[in-house]
Amino acid sequence: MKSPKVILASASPRRQQFFHALSIPFQTESADIDETPAANESPAALVERLANAKALTVGSRRNAALAQETNCANHDDFLVVGADTVVAITGEILGKPANAQEAFAMLMKLRARPHQVHTALAVALFANGKPVHSRTLVNTTTVNMRCYSEREVAEYIATGDPMDKAGAYAIQHQQFNPVASFSGCPAGVMGLPVADLIHLLSESGLQVGPSPWQVCSKLTGFHCCQ
Repeated sequence: MKSPKVILASASPRRQQFFHALSIPFQTESADIDETPAANESPAALVERLANAKALTVGSRRNAALAQETNCANHDDFLVVGADTVVAITGEILGKPANAQEAFAMLMKLRARPHQVHTALAVALFANGKPVHSRTLVNTTTVNMRCYSEREVAEYIATGDPMDKAGAYAIQHQQFNPVASFSGCPAGVMGLPVADLIHLLSESGLQVGPSPWQVCSKLTGFHCCQ
């Protein structure tokens, strides 16, 4: 049976890194949806809703484009992978910082304290011009930050690295090295829990060759949680 094509509904270079490392041929297309939390929505519920919405939005858009082509009934099946990540501390959701001041405030709030990183993955299968099924998994990791100094934070922000990351940090950043310890999935903290992705893709008929521990250790610098 022919494997379905894969579309990653994300422009994240880190998520694309994981797909390349897993040797998954893929295309990218951003969903561009409203990511505002609903009233009283928990961080885990938020990422689950957004990941699913991203997958279905991109899939529906792709179906609409295919419907304009000739012989559209004969187009190949495809999978859309949606993902979303938030950092949460004592119930407060931290997204990507809007500026350097916001990044500084986030990192100081997280310093020497535990927080949770929630990443949801959604995989939607589209066949014969319509969605066949969609499955979503939420991965939660507890991260304990080290007691870094204000000077270290300022120097890290000056690199520009925090600006496109939830919580304003990268667990894998070797110079800043913000994390003292964690319990869970380091790949999930980076935005794509590899074992969950492999599981969801296999459910939809796509088998992935590399194992999660090979990919995780290479890209995160930490041992795989599997």
